[in-house]
Amino acid sequence: MKISCKQFELELKHPFSISKFTRTSTPLMLLKVDYDGIIGYGEASMVPYMGESYETATAFLKQVDLSRFKHPFNFEEIIGYLDGIAPGQPAIKAAIDIALNDINGKILNKPCFEIYGADPSKMPVTSYTIGIDTPEVIREKLKDAENFKVIKVKLGRDNDREIIETIRSMTDVPLYVDANQGWSDRIKAIDLIYWLHNQGVVLIEQPMDKMDLDGNAWLTERSPIPLLADEAVQRLADMDQLKGAYHGINVKLMKSCGMYEGHQMILKAQSFGMKVLIGCMSETSCATLAAVALAPLCNWADLDGPWLTKNNPFSDPEFVDGKYVLKNLPGLGLEGITSDLFL
Repeated sequence: MKISCKQFELELKHPFSISKFTRTSTPLMLLKVDYDGIIGYGEASMVPYMGESYETATAFLKQVDLSRFKHPFNFEEIIGYLDGIAPGQPAIKAAIDIALNDINGKILNKPCFEIYGADPSKMPVTSYTIGIDTPEVIREKLKDAENFKVIKVKLGRDNDREIIETIRSMTDVPLYVDANQGWSDRIKAIDLIYWLHNQGVVLIEQPMDKMDLDGNAWLTERSPIPLLADEAVQRLADMDQLKGAYHGINVKLMKSCGMYEGHQMILKAQSFGMKVLIGCMSETSCATLAAVALAPLCNWADLDGPWLTKNNPFSDPEFVDGKYVLKNLPGLGLEGITSDLFL
């Protein structure tokens, strides 16, 4: 198998702020894997706080030898091999996993969603994310969200209520909230959670610091809204300690090293009686379609990557009435691939 890669700076439509930082673009590594003439595409979205970069991804890829793997692929073995090269670096590992899943589907002539047992009729609506900003900018961002049935709101600073009130002045659609570990006082947090419940908030991601298991568990026991682990759960091995501390988890392929382990995390969460939100980083249609293939297995979806960016190098996925439409195409079903993308 031959790997080709391309550095790509994904530009955001608006500056994107969460509780701890702001960014205007995201570095990506786009992958093309050639397996006996069958091409698979993958993507690593390397958001800065995860610690990956063009340099780390390039160094990692130089150590990868996929020629040892033959079809049918053993994805558990492949992830074990990648983990043995270097710890961490889940995004570039995800890019490899996604590309191999794309190849697998093309060899079998089946869509990835069919291989993973996902029913397209059970596709959840996906949310459109609004970062922390001024009321004026938030109102402008909401205009871009007119085709979405759910809004996801970043909170975790001093103006949380102002942000929600601004959104509620323009729309009454259900809201998802992501505090990104921004709340530190349990009493203030539970008071805010009850207020958010009255504002039509459906779920809250990572209310308190990921290391504060007791604090998050305390909130979970009292919250009228499902609380989900995000930063607190990266990979499958993180899940055992979370049982009972949250109502559910946020699975992101850039954290889980791709589709195979992301699917394993969904199954394990369900075995725990936990709910699942499948989310994304800043991503093109490539990684988004990989997550969309698993989305019907989940309770909620937050897969808005292509709609938050200005220079998606692929065709936008089909999106109707707030939901992605899964096409009966082999592999990821990625379209709009130009011949010069990897030159």
